[in-house]
Amino acid sequence: MNLLIPIIVGGVLIGLYGLYASIVTKRNRVAEALASIDVQLTQRHDLVTNVLAIAKRYLEHERGLMDEVTALRTKAAQSVGVQEPAQIGEKFAVENQLGAGMMRLMAVAENYPSLKSDGPMIEAQKTYEEVETNIAAARRFYNSAVGDLRNAVQIFPGALVAGLAGVVTLPPFFEASADDRGPVDAAAALAAG
Repeated sequence: MNLLIPIIVGGVLIGLYGLYASIVTKRNRVAEALASIDVQLTQRHDLVTNVLAIAKRYLEHERGLMDEVTALRTKAAQSVGVQEPAQIGEKFAVENQLGAGMMRLMAVAENYPSLKSDGPMIEAQKTYEEVETNIAAARRFYNSAVGDLRNAVQIFPGALVAGLAGVVTLPPFFEASADDRGPVDAAAALAAG
């Protein structure tokens, strides 16, 4: 009987340590996934600069759109490396706006045969599509890591250990913009093209 209490206490402590280690591992996986997203977003930011330089020769009268995309790119580039959960949501909102602006710019470029057939622009569009595919993959990895961390923290007794593991505020998911979640208006898309 005297030996049973220390064994039970030891088992509980080992279990709590295992839970603590699991939460720290999941927290670090979220940070790793966020860093992976930042790498892809930095590639996007660099590519936006190149696309704007190429398009500038042809789209002088689309100056407002180009200025908007430039401003969004600058704002998005400033948030690379943000790790604070409270700021991550804003970072993702700006990135969604930048993505939407680039899609509008690419759609406008389609209306200009000389730009559409420009070799560097064709290459930039292909590279942009690759970068967007990589961002989508990084977003899935990040969201999976956030989901795992949220589950570990929100399921009892994870909430008791989360503070000790440095998880005070849960990071947000990287969600698609409201425009991307809505239904596709094929008539509008065809009219724009």
